[in-house]
Amino acid sequence: MAVPLLVADDSRLSRRSVIKALPPELTFSITEAVNGREAIEHLQSDSFKLLLLDLTMPEVDGVGVLEFISTHAVNIDVIVISADFQPEKQRIVLELGAKKFIRKPLDSEELAMTLFELGYL
Repeated sequence: MAVPLLVADDSRLSRRSVIKALPPELTFSITEAVNGREAIEHLQSDSFKLLLLDLTMPEVDGVGVLEFISTHAVNIDVIVISADFQPEKQRIVLELGAKKFIRKPLDSEELAMTLFELGYL
């Protein structure tokens, strides 16, 4: 059965890179969001098990998406993938419920290990 996955990043190249880095032994049903507002709209209308989330996006940033998830008790595993690797940002996103903070450029092995730790592999 395919894992419903939402990939939210304003960069098309980054979204493609994240999707390409997914472990081939897993099957995903992938939806893409080009900004945080669109990610929230998808979260309101569809059910996802996993969200791969960038922090720096227009309209609503990744922290805003995490605040929405927290406030609305959305049951989803969130992995933040961002070049904005400030310790304060890491602390904030983890407090808001993200399972992991992975630095860009994305390391496919680190992503696979995180998915393993979360029980997807």
